[in-house]
Amino acid sequence: MSVLTARVDLPPAPRSVPVARHVARETLRAWQAPQDADDVALLVTELVADVVDHVGGGSVLSLELEYSDGWLRIAVSDGSGGRPVVGELRGDQPRGRGMQIVDAIADSWGVEDVDGGKRVWFVLGA
Repeated sequence: MSVLTARVDLPPAPRSVPVARHVARETLRAWQAPQDADDVALLVTELVADVVDHVGGGSVLSLELEYSDGWLRIAVSDGSGGRPVVGELRGDQPRGRGMQIVDAIADSWGVEDVDGGKRVWFVLGA
């Protein structure tokens, strides 16, 4: 069993969202991972956009990808201890559905404390 890993550090700025999405798609392609690239791009977008929206410019965000035995684990780390929330859908709020999307698509997801901040991760099977 081999483990493939990749990591990129990005500023917590809006321009990092498409960069993270591109990195995730290209990494999946290079690894020939069977996960749906559109699902992966959507989930990466949600996690990175959460950091951009809620953490701001004082820290760095890290996108981490790991592929092993048919499973893909992707994590986004930042310097904030604030936890993501799976909120209720409300028709009058155009945003705030990110973690609901992660919860609905990922096989599992969670949050870990790391270096004064957090790592939000999700896992997708083949």
